[in-house]
Amino acid sequence: MDILTPDEIDRIEREFADGLTAQAIVEIFRPKGVRLSEATFRKYVQAELLPQSRRVGRKGKHRGSQGIYPVGSVRRINAIKKMMAEGLTLEDIRRSFVYFKNGIDRADRELDSLLDDYAVELAERPFGKDKRRQLAEDLTGLRRRTEELLKDLARLGSALTAQAPFSEGST
Repeated sequence: MDILTPDEIDRIEREFADGLTAQAIVEIFRPKGVRLSEATFRKYVQAELLPQSRRVGRKGKHRGSQGIYPVGSVRRINAIKKMMAEGLTLEDIRRSFVYFKNGIDRADRELDSLLDDYAVELAERPFGKDKRRQLAEDLTGLRRRTEELLKDLARLGSALTAQAPFSEGST
């Protein structure tokens, strides 16, 4: 099975930095002979192996909205399909770093959004000069600690999933 090369993934990530629909992601893999349907894609999202979409309105009257998935989903599907080709099951993959990476990415997006909201509040509220400076420093410190926490979570996830699971009876 031909899977996407690192160069192909990098190009896709640059080209579609704002995200892709599930259908577009499925179409990326089709020429490679990778079996992936929209139903399977949704199953990966439900299993928390892929991030959830964000709703984006379509231009035009009464066009509704569509789900846009982070472009990193392409890289993640590539890893999932490689793991499955090696004989791993979805349950095995759920116990792999792919699952933990999805949670880390979700936490990163949520924390980043929260800190951005704080920055907006800080800019809009009438604080004195000293109070504004102190709050800005606090916000900068929180961003730095958030980055450190996410890196630590990634290191822990890698360490936990790099080892073969112990079988019952082993010590």
